[in-house]
Amino acid sequence: MRRVRLGLLAAVCVLPLTGLPAIAESPRGPVFQDGEAQPVFDPAQVVREDLFVTAPVDSDRDGQDDLVHVQVLRPKETEQGLRVPVVYQASPYFSGGNDVPNHNVDTELYVPERPGNRTIRTAQGDELISAAAEISWAYEEYLLARGYAVVYGESLGTGQSTGCPTTGAENEAIGAKSVVDWLNSRAPGHDASGAPVDAGWATGKVGMIGVSYNGTLSNAVASTGVEGLEAIVPIGAISNWYDYYRSDGAVVAPGGYQGEDADVLAKYVHTRADREPCRAVIDQLTADQDRITGDFSRFWDERNYLNDVDKVHTAVLSVHGLNDWNVKTRQAAQWYAALREHDVPHKIWWHQWGHTDPLRLREQEWLRTLNRWFTRYLYDVPNGVEGEPRATLQREDGNWTEEAEWPAPEARAVTLRPTAGGAERGGLTEARVSGRVVEALRDDAGQLADDLAAAPSSPNRLAYFSDPLAAPARVSGAVRAQLALTFDRPAANVTALLVDQAPDGAVSVITRGWADPQNRHAIDRTSSIEPGKNYSIDVAMQPDDFVFAPGHRLGIVVLSSDHDFTVRPKPGTGLELDLSRTRIQLPLVGSIG
Repeated sequence: MRRVRLGLLAAVCVLPLTGLPAIAESPRGPVFQDGEAQPVFDPAQVVREDLFVTAPVDSDRDGQDDLVHVQVLRPKETEQGLRVPVVYQASPYFSGGNDVPNHNVDTELYVPERPGNRTIRTAQGDELISAAAEISWAYEEYLLARGYAVVYGESLGTGQSTGCPTTGAENEAIGAKSVVDWLNSRAPGHDASGAPVDAGWATGKVGMIGVSYNGTLSNAVASTGVEGLEAIVPIGAISNWYDYYRSDGAVVAPGGYQGEDADVLAKYVHTRADREPCRAVIDQLTADQDRITGDFSRFWDERNYLNDVDKVHTAVLSVHGLNDWNVKTRQAAQWYAALREHDVPHKIWWHQWGHTDPLRLREQEWLRTLNRWFTRYLYDVPNGVEGEPRATLQREDGNWTEEAEWPAPEARAVTLRPTAGGAERGGLTEARVSGRVVEALRDDAGQLADDLAAAPSSPNRLAYFSDPLAAPARVSGAVRAQLALTFDRPAANVTALLVDQAPDGAVSVITRGWADPQNRHAIDRTSSIEPGKNYSIDVAMQPDDFVFAPGHRLGIVVLSSDHDFTVRPKPGTGLELDLSRTRIQLPLVGSIG
């Protein structure tokens, strides 16, 4: 997450938004036009408050309830009796971060019963690299001008908040939730002198928004079912922390941050002045995250907000990049699917970029969408957003489309089968294939997956391509590779890629997935691999929405270690793929021929 941590740290600085008109003397209340709150308040005339909210949790084990540091900005009219809704951003980043080394990934994989495998590298580092006093944000003026108060809350263990950072555990959700409770007079607040501070100016209706960890905290608070949280806008946010640092038993890094794990992130954001109380908490986190087996456990289950999706009643506007390899697309796709199944008001924006805020991509249309969402659910203005198309997608050429729902309802399940020639470029067909063909590859974690996919031939991967497409073919959803594999060693990584080959031969990776064959039965259980025995290994790739153009070929590439994401053992592990028992399943609009 650290690539965008830098972006997030930068984002707390005020960035001017276009289209903010000069403010005349503001009216006594908000004004709405065409279903949108209008900029009738002066964002320079605000009341600022700095306070602490008591959270009913003691995560630093000091015998006292944790305190959440909160900053409030509200229109000056609230001093004359106007009550307004709140847009609230909780974050562990407002006070910067620490310089923390990542784990070593150039190491051998775990083999059950092998001696010495319980050693865990503990990253150290406490040097504080930045700090923030008065918090601000790119959306601040826009929201204040339209009659919303803006509230910032520092996550537990960060900045001036007490408690401990735990990378998504329950205490962080409770800490962020306590601010919603304070805004609804259910939790106490006090200033630096200890004098009580209430939120009598607030209507009690709260929206949350944020990018990355900030958006993740929005999901976490929504999953508590707290009353008063009416809308959230998670952008590039996590719904299940296991899927951020693991994949079907494999230890997997966020894109660009090889070796990061839950403990590294906790140490990074651990910026409270007195950090000694949290050292034992974070040391326990280091042990419990289990970089050895990668198995799902009680530790990860606590960090899975999908468990409590039945408690979510807030309207969710989700935003995610189709090329986000930091917080990967599964996070948004599985959250969105669960919300849809539970009839939660929902809408999704998919864009073609990575881990970023849509404000930077499509400012005016995004602000209009956001304004209408908050106007509907925080001000109860019946503007009809719930009847509009649920999905907004940016296509590969940069154009935007709106669709009734996502994934594309018209997508059909298609099964493809590889044909011989994978060391160079084999075939990929919907037709049944007769005869048993076995092809081999040898692991080399020193090579980049993108380079292996593009290579005309390689002993380190197997590649299979369709015939050139006669018409566009769209993959909308998750691709699964069911691979019949034999290993010559008792441990290996398995990686599968969906790729696009252009008419000139250039190959681009569209999406990918990883699995640990030791977790072939269940992600919470390691089962030994017997060298020479064939196993069915299911690799779920990250969900995507991609249109293959006419003349292009759709391809599948199978390899072992993925240099940029998986642990990187020494080269040499051999894998054999039985093509006759291998299947690729795609959600497809159109046909491959």
